[in-house]
Amino acid sequence: MATSSTSADDESEADAGAGADATPDEFEEPLQPETGGKNRRRAALAVLPFLFIGLGNVVLIVGMGTEPLWGFAILPPVLFCTVLAYIVFSTDFLDDRT
Repeated sequence: MATSSTSADDESEADAGAGADATPDEFEEPLQPETGGKNRRRAALAVLPFLFIGLGNVVLIVGMGTEPLWGFAILPPVLFCTVLAYIVFSTDFLDDRT
């Protein structure tokens, strides 16, 4: 007459705990493009940190008391690269090349 050291309640709690850990993380799956072939949200999330860094540099240069012309000379390349990166990310321009 062998008795089990675990009860049915213990097994159901262990299964419930394992089920909570077994849910897939949202970052494990690759991002699927939205309908229409454009993924604007993904592109904005990819480009915003670089835009903030570039604008922060402009603010620092102007705030340091140097010529404001130097700060605004950096602004067009920052904006151009941001727009270019947004277009590439939103249209998956290089998706078929990998």
